[in-house]
Amino acid sequence: MNKLFAGLAVATALCMSSLASAQTDRPTIVLVHGAFADGSSWNGVARILQKDGYSALAAAKPLRSVKGDAEYVADIISSIKSPVVLVGHSYGGAVISEAATGHANVKALVYVAGFAPEVGETAAGLSGKFPGSTLGPTLAPPVPLSSGGKDLYIQQDKFHDQFAADVSAGDAKLMAATQRPITEGALNEAAADPAWKNIPAWFVYGDKDKNIPPQAQAFMAERAHSRKTVVVKGASHVVMVSNPEPVARLIERAATEK
Repeated sequence: MNKLFAGLAVATALCMSSLASAQTDRPTIVLVHGAFADGSSWNGVARILQKDGYSALAAAKPLRSVKGDAEYVADIISSIKSPVVLVGHSYGGAVISEAATGHANVKALVYVAGFAPEVGETAAGLSGKFPGSTLGPTLAPPVPLSSGGKDLYIQQDKFHDQFAADVSAGDAKLMAATQRPITEGALNEAAADPAWKNIPAWFVYGDKDKNIPPQAQAFMAERAHSRKTVVVKGASHVVMVSNPEPVARLIERAATEK
């Protein structure tokens, strides 16, 4: 009997060890927010990822410059010992494109209504490359910074329709009040050599995006040889808020595909 119990104990230990190893081998998902948003914009996606056994981390970057924000995210990547799936929303796409360069543990890039610029391109330039963006007229008067430059916000009464049309009015009102500003310089900063040329890329966006025209996003996805592109019908620029399920599923697919 003692031998039987001993055998069961060994089998259980091996099973638990195997399970722990499987969990450890799973990539960490690093979620990078865009302009006029913050880490809470990933709450719905992170909830699904955590439920499915993934470790998720929302990087609260300062939205001051592409180079500075990319360095901030790169420091986070360097601190993670597991493989990483790097996910960027909007301007965050430009940031992950630069942050992933030189990090062998980044196995995939996921662009969520995100910019995937080529060398020398800017977020502002890509937004205007194709017709459809209505962001410009909805911006509030720039806020001059004592350190130089200007901060940009979306006018709160225009935020719902422009940025988050498929989110409830109440939630959009809160998002408008808590939006994080971005510097004008960051949106006009030229991109460095992008990591999507060497790391597999995945794209998801809404066909009702008013910030980055869907045609521009389709162009960037094709140029980056997207492994899988998901277009969510009726979704706004904050597709990860209004439709966290397809966004999370694409991230998980990027995490598991060899």
